[in-house]
Amino acid sequence: MHGGEPFDFPGPHTQSIAVTEAHIDGLGHVNNAVYVQWCERVAWDHSAQLGLSLADYRALDRAMAIRQAQYDYVLPALQGDSLILATWLTASDARLNMTRQFQLLRGRETLMRGCWQLVCIEMSSGRARRMPEAFLSTYQPAVVEAGDEQ
Repeated sequence: MHGGEPFDFPGPHTQSIAVTEAHIDGLGHVNNAVYVQWCERVAWDHSAQLGLSLADYRALDRAMAIRQAQYDYVLPALQGDSLILATWLTASDARLNMTRQFQLLRGRETLMRGCWQLVCIEMSSGRARRMPEAFLSTYQPAVVEAGDEQ
């Protein structure tokens, strides 16, 4: 938690989520694949809010692609829950790699934490390429330093 807040890092980008029957699996809780979709949605929303949309990625022929993803499911989300999904950029080497973290909350309870290791790719070839200046000038100021973690 950070400064008495339920968030792991300061200044999260958040989205509200209302859990519906469509999110529930045979075990009676939100299916893990749904968490992944929610993380993708909040990540794109955060990127667009910062100033880089999918259209910008296409125009630059560059993208931040998931190299590795990890999800820690702490508690189940249930139908009718009102949730907040938070995300942050938490590391960048200013060349190829970036880290994005997620935290899903029901009130002050953390239900899930996630982490993506991202790599900059050339969309047309799928090969790793250095981040363009537009990525650096947009994403670098949004990175929450590891020292800010509580």
